Amino acid sequence: MENEVVTNNGLAKWAQSGYTLPTMSEQQAHPNTSESELIAVRRNKLAKIRELGIDPYGARFDITTTPAELKSKFEEEKQVALAGRLLAIRDMGNSQFFVIGDTCGRIQGFLHKKEVDETTWKLWKLMDRGDWVGITGETFRTRTGEPTVKVSTLTILSKSLRPLPDKWHGLADQEVKYRKRHVDLISNEDSAKLFVTRSLMVAEIRRFLQDRGYLEVETPMLQDVAGGAAARPFETYHNALSMPLTLRIAPELYLKRLLVGGFTRIFELNRNFRNEGIDRRHNPEFTVLEAYDACGDYETMADMVEELICHLAEKFCGGLKIDHKDAEGNVLYTLDLSRPWKRADYQDLIREVAGQDWFDITPEQRRARCADLKVEIKDDMTDVDVSQQVYEKLVEEKTFNPCFVTHVAKDLVPLAKINRENPDVVDVFELVINGQEICPGYSELNDPDVQRERLEHQAAGETQRVDYDFIETLEYGMPSAGGIGIGIDRLIMLLTGAASIRDVLLFPQLKRKD
Repeated sequence: MENEVVTNNGLAKWAQSGYTLPTMSEQQAHPNTSESELIAVRRNKLAKIRELGIDPYGARFDITTTPAELKSKFEEEKQVALAGRLLAIRDMGNSQFFVIGDTCGRIQGFLHKKEVDETTWKLWKLMDRGDWVGITGETFRTRTGEPTVKVSTLTILSKSLRPLPDKWHGLADQEVKYRKRHVDLISNEDSAKLFVTRSLMVAEIRRFLQDRGYLEVETPMLQDVAGGAAARPFETYHNALSMPLTLRIAPELYLKRLLVGGFTRIFELNRNFRNEGIDRRHNPEFTVLEAYDACGDYETMADMVEELICHLAEKFCGGLKIDHKDAEGNVLYTLDLSRPWKRADYQDLIREVAGQDWFDITPEQRRARCADLKVEIKDDMTDVDVSQQVYEKLVEEKTFNPCFVTHVAKDLVPLAKINRENPDVVDVFELVINGQEICPGYSELNDPDVQRERLEHQAAGETQRVDYDFIETLEYGMPSAGGIGIGIDRLIMLLTGAASIRDVLLFPQLKRKD
């Protein structure tokens, strides 16, 4: 069985124009051959490579460039050495065209029997799509201008024993894409591009903050008391210390300890863990940016968040209007991030959808009105929770272009400062885009006595849930500050148009297969 041979019809055109034609998988080329038989064929080739005295799993290979770099800065008649995975092969007898690449890019190669030694030619005939190779040679362009490397030496770096999905269709099953991300990245250029973009965006977020004087810090992921948010933690036990610990649900309380210690502009970009539900917007572990600016407040932080997200959109998305598409590529809607972004009061937004008298009627009347509004509520919900449910279902989920929702009920955010004009609300914003919260921001509460009272109220008598060490820390004096927390995964979804958080996580959490 040769290395994915196809008929000569159309190959001359392919050789001139590059690698635009689809690549058949081995299953397509040999439809009556099982995967186990194809693997057996590859193992036979593996043995033959060893018979040539060649290690099929390679060693060091010194490169001078990468496929992406060579393609972007292409010059003819240049000697190069590069490596990549064989992504397409066209067997034209003595002439061989192929494509090698990685997640960042790919380039065409050309190999001719008369231009290499006998061992190299024999090795080539044992190559398959999926193998990793290193090549050296001289650059040239085909008649249609396709950048190409004419191979003088070929080195195998790793023999692929399992056949890859065909280039045209890749992995059709979404769950298989998540479970076998390595195969998805090989066969799906769009998926690979998304994760490269994610990495570059995260690096740009760091640069953006560092350019503004923020220091990156690291705080504990194993914590004695899970604080900084209202969420169910993952629990574990430290044998040497003989004590229970939790994976952090938020880094906030430790970052505020650093404000007390004298760090005035800080950020942490790392993982949080919450032992809660999984859906298209939630994963048990997720990446969050938290940043604090001493002497700032929720309004200065809102300005910075608006600037940051617009900067990312302009740098990576080509502008402030971002299309969100369905699986077939049809545009469902377009988000408009044009500045300035809307800012609206939480209570005013609820009044618009639930009635101007919503906060004037009794709690019982509010519950009754929820039935008319078709908002489902539970018996154990507090009155504040009822209003929050109306907000989430009728305001947040229906808000697509950016909106800073300000001044929410104080019971919802126990770590924020109370508004001086209305003691029932706090000085905060919740940035909503695309029907979900992207970023909360606070004027941080720094009064230790008020903080104790509000945390104890939130804990409802369960004092073990209150971090009294944090309250003691505040007694040393924390400067007034503004703080934010941005869900990076949701931000990437927003900027790339991804429909599910699993599409922007390299390895999302999945239920174990039986």
